[in-house]
Amino acid sequence: MEGLLSALRLTDTGARTDEDIFTGPSQWMPRGRVFGGQVLAQSIIAASNTVPDDRPIHSMHGYFLRPGDVEHPITFSVDRIHDGRSFSTRRTQAFQHGQPILSLIASFQTRDEGFEHQIEMPHDLPDPETLPSTADVLGKLDHDVARYWSSERAFDVRHIPSPVYLTVEGERMPHQVVWMKAFGRLPDDVRQHRAALAYASDYSILEPVLRAHGIAWATPGLKIASLDHAMWWHRDARVDEWLLFTMDSPSASGGRGLSLGRIYTRDGRLVASVAQEGMVRVPDPAALA
Repeated sequence: MEGLLSALRLTDTGARTDEDIFTGPSQWMPRGRVFGGQVLAQSIIAASNTVPDDRPIHSMHGYFLRPGDVEHPITFSVDRIHDGRSFSTRRTQAFQHGQPILSLIASFQTRDEGFEHQIEMPHDLPDPETLPSTADVLGKLDHDVARYWSSERAFDVRHIPSPVYLTVEGERMPHQVVWMKAFGRLPDDVRQHRAALAYASDYSILEPVLRAHGIAWATPGLKIASLDHAMWWHRDARVDEWLLFTMDSPSASGGRGLSLGRIYTRDGRLVASVAQEGMVRVPDPAALA
């Protein structure tokens, strides 16, 4: 958990051109690539640092441009595109080695009143305490990725009906649900909780694409990478309390898969919606049919 908190503590370099410049560390990952959720969360924090505290982020749209290198820090440049009476718009670009690895636009809004409705949370699901954790599933495996996922990630993730780490059990369907919660306590800071929610949303959002075709993460030759990520925050929530993440994949084609998700608090409040398209390639899709 300290790794996540450290990653979200960006340094204001004091440098100014026509943009605000921040730097942040890269979290270690077993394959040497920066976790996409990390650079998303850091880019959100960078943008949030240029907006008044009473304007939390409500939406963002980002593109992953290049893989990040965990051996090097990341530089974030924030363009203050617009500040209106109620909304502020920012563009953040994340750089390594002088090249952009992620570009996003985010919108922030003052607290306001208006109509209220939401799609209801699914019912009759098992409680998170009754489900195996990632450590329960992968903890005994002697593999660098298994060790990292089981004991070093910032969030506890518990799957319904079952994980797709090693095998895909049961019906092949483009739908899944996970409970997720940060392992440690976060400060009482709305900006950090919203950024951390973006971080956690990148863990499993593409898994319905894999589940639909019976493809586990351990499938030999599988290549999967996030291409873009969009998110809308509807209501406040703490990421250090259990959240339900429902995901569906409406389409896969051309070596790409699209997933849509909704995130609820345990008492049923819809707090965020998520969309991501990713590259998903296997050596011979026909052999897996």
